[in-house]
Amino acid sequence: MAEHLSQGIRIEGLRKRYGSGETAVDALKGVDMAVAPGEVVGLIGPSGSGKSTLLKCLGAVIEPSAGRMTLGAEVIYDEGWKIPDLRALRRDNIGFVFQAPYLIPFLDVTDNIALLPMLAGRPNAESRRRALDLLEALDVGHRARAMPSQLSGGEQQRVAIARALANQPPVILADEPTAPLDSERALTVIRLLNRMAQQYRTAIIVVTHDEKIIPTFRRIYHIRDGRTYEEAGEGRAP
Repeated sequence: MAEHLSQGIRIEGLRKRYGSGETAVDALKGVDMAVAPGEVVGLIGPSGSGKSTLLKCLGAVIEPSAGRMTLGAEVIYDEGWKIPDLRALRRDNIGFVFQAPYLIPFLDVTDNIALLPMLAGRPNAESRRRALDLLEALDVGHRARAMPSQLSGGEQQRVAIARALANQPPVILADEPTAPLDSERALTVIRLLNRMAQQYRTAIIVVTHDEKIIPTFRRIYHIRDGRTYEEAGEGRAP
């Protein structure tokens, strides 16, 4: 699939060096990765392998030292950032799902999701309609007016996924999204991510140590010593 990538995300020869001289540490040593629209891939590796650094580079949180990144049809990094406003890039083009939902406690569920498109300049009514549509798609439309504290853990994670999709980003980065969940809820989250990827043509990268969900990926990137190695996954239905 990656060979025919026209949207999604592609990285080529990505490197990240911390420090300089004799104390320099090469966290990434030439990483290649491509994820197509509608695809969910796993990224796995031991602690210290470079997963966190790679995710921060992909999310435009830190600057790589070398390489090239293409998001959708646009080159965003090529030996330097090609986008002047990285905050807008993250807000409009990259969705984030974390281990904890990080919902804003004093906003209800709808406003937690609608806030991001509002910040991007979309009208309030349009942003709230988008939020309600996503909540219905994720089977939590009946919780639209609830506060985060009134939700179960599984419901909170669904709201977090809806928030990540709010601006219809071409890419979602999910960092250990199932770590605190039991087997049934973990597989439910992966099922939802797959459904949302296909429905909205979003490329999703899931960083995980969770043995429960690894068999569900059709493609897996292993990262070891700052380099990635691709393999076919089992692709079991979650």
